[in-house]
Amino acid sequence: MEFTEVEPDGGCGCPGCGARSLARLHAARTPAAGPATRGARRAAVLVAAVGTVLGGATSAIAAVPRAAAADTPAPTPTSPQGEVAGPYGGEGEQPRALLRATTREEILARAQVWVDRKVPYAMSRYWSDGYRQDCSGFISMAWGLGSSQTTWTLPNFADRIAKDDLEPGDALIYNDSANPQGGSHAVLFGGWTDSSHTRYTAYEQTSPNTIKRSTPYAYWSHSSSYLPYRYRGVAAAADGEAFPGSVWFGIGQTNQYVKRLGEMLVQRGAGRFYTEGADATWSEADRRATQAFQQAQGWTGTEADGVPGKETWALLVAGRGRDVPPQAPQPVPPPVPTVPGVPGVPTVPTVPPVPRVPGAPAQAFPGTDAFGPGRVNAAVQLLGEQLVRRGYGGFYTVGPGPEWTEGDRRNVEAFQLAQGWTGTEADGYPGPHTWRLLFG
Repeated sequence: MEFTEVEPDGGCGCPGCGARSLARLHAARTPAAGPATRGARRAAVLVAAVGTVLGGATSAIAAVPRAAAADTPAPTPTSPQGEVAGPYGGEGEQPRALLRATTREEILARAQVWVDRKVPYAMSRYWSDGYRQDCSGFISMAWGLGSSQTTWTLPNFADRIAKDDLEPGDALIYNDSANPQGGSHAVLFGGWTDSSHTRYTAYEQTSPNTIKRSTPYAYWSHSSSYLPYRYRGVAAAADGEAFPGSVWFGIGQTNQYVKRLGEMLVQRGAGRFYTEGADATWSEADRRATQAFQQAQGWTGTEADGVPGKETWALLVAGRGRDVPPQAPQPVPPPVPTVPGVPGVPTVPTVPPVPRVPGAPAQAFPGTDAFGPGRVNAAVQLLGEQLVRRGYGGFYTVGPGPEWTEGDRRNVEAFQLAQGWTGTEADGYPGPHTWRLLFG
């Protein structure tokens, strides 16, 4: 019985998928080195030697599979691949490096160059353009990546798609867990050749050189195990900007996509969440602005978690969907009557004024002791009112007051996170620096 391995979405940022990607990368770097592998290498050398002696006869024999009838299966490709490497074998580019934008026309044009030049197959040699001359190096070159990847790491730059969604420039990738380096293979999809979608044009780097041929879907062998992928950097016809993947967004991320997201959110009415404008570093302001946009579409739960997905990105890029509504005015609690000595009527405790220091700013920091559970004073209310003015009053249910609440702490925490602080720097309790930024 043959089992089909289904790869997770390359955009998934969960720890499990991250560990899986790392394991795949190590697997690709540790090919089997047993007697069978050494024997295969000796056989390959022998075949090469025979080919040199026979000359033109060998070329005629090699051409037979291509000239055969369409129903004749092609031999399983001999396509061992090298490790992740940079141009000409230098240091490899990391899977999360910024994607390079390209078009489908450019992808096929680059692939055709190798076809026209009949680039020889080699797992340890690099062509004049700097890419490794094996199947994964060929796909890396066609997609315009800055490095030669492997069949195991190419999905980190792509999204899984369905067969019916295949378009020229996409790829079909097969990973053989039993022989990660020697058994895996990848081809570039060039378009369907029949209306029933049973055959397609494949651009392929295999022995002896790059070819372009009509191929049965998904491939001549291991057909059910080939999975279709789309490079995330290819421009989508519908919206002009392809979704880069969720891995680019979240705590600790700094890249061009975070800035682009913030700029689009500001244009859609979420500017109040940013105190200094959108930038390339992910912050709590980005999460809250994204969540506000998602909620404006009527989404709830995990659909409005503040992390952009394909649907959120598509609406923002295309200018569709509902804008973020203006902030609703904060409800003002009714005044509490203060009648000393009358049973049943509460009395508000006397709240000392916020201390002022001569020559200091108008709102001097009252000290950390003024804030926390059980604290009731004017400084707490002053803090809450300023948080609301700065757009960080979302956790108040009835508006700020003189008594410290969890709403105060969470609003302060949101403001601190928006500054890029983490850990104890964003614990929700104001210190002198937080105070100066709020009232500065």
